Amino acid sequence: MNIAFSPCPNDTFVFHAWVHGLIDGAPNLQVTYADIDKTNYWAQDLEGPEVMKISYAALPYVLEDYALIPCGGALGRGCGPLVLTKNGGNEAQNLSGKTVAVPSDKSTAYMLFRLWAKQKVSEGVGEIVVMPFHEIMPAVREGKVDAGLVIHEARFTYKEYGLSKLVDLGDWWEEDTGFPIPLGAIIAKRTLGQKEEITEWVKQSVDYAWKHPEESTSYIMDHAQEMSIEVARSHINLYVNEFTRELGEDGYAAIESLLGRAAEEGLVPRFDLTMLRK
Repeated sequence: MNIAFSPCPNDTFVFHAWVHGLIDGAPNLQVTYADIDKTNYWAQDLEGPEVMKISYAALPYVLEDYALIPCGGALGRGCGPLVLTKNGGNEAQNLSGKTVAVPSDKSTAYMLFRLWAKQKVSEGVGEIVVMPFHEIMPAVREGKVDAGLVIHEARFTYKEYGLSKLVDLGDWWEEDTGFPIPLGAIIAKRTLGQKEEITEWVKQSVDYAWKHPEESTSYIMDHAQEMSIEVARSHINLYVNEFTRELGEDGYAAIESLLGRAAEEGLVPRFDLTMLRK
């Protein structure tokens, strides 16, 4: 079976056991390591492997052809995107009519930003500029844009650029809904007809990872892109949690809330929410 997921520690931790033939009865995996922006594209063009990890923001576009596997993905708390500015202040209305740089306009981060802005910026933001992630904070610092939407390690480095946090979108989402942020989803082609089997194999791989955490260390670090073992473990602890093993009702509710709102606002195509569970 062909599968694609990122080389990030949370993914290699989750799939280590299955990749290494440690799950009884599971087929051998041929792995393609690819960032989620690539798998989002592959899924929408039906060109990717049978099983992939994609962004939840891309899920409405592919649900007719791919089933959501209710485990193995990432829903997180305390890991939300930030909106940064140069001049300080934490008033949402400061963004009225302003130019905002974002790393992608088809990501969960951007989806959260648009939902937040709809609720908090009454007159609406101005121009949205898509630019490479590493260029956003310098662009805000140099005044090329008024604000920037950032993710991941920028949570820890933005002060080095002299920037201020306008809002933590993760905090806003959790306060507004009580739910974690749906980040990455595992999907499988419906034509396989193996949703239940794949769910069980992924769940067993998660269980194995938790029971034998040291066994996956070398595999994780081989793909960790110069990350230290301490950072890799922190990454795993942040993104691998109870929702990774089983979405459960709270997990499904978080996904339905995010994607349902996004569809209402025209950020993704309208779709049948019941397809998330089929």
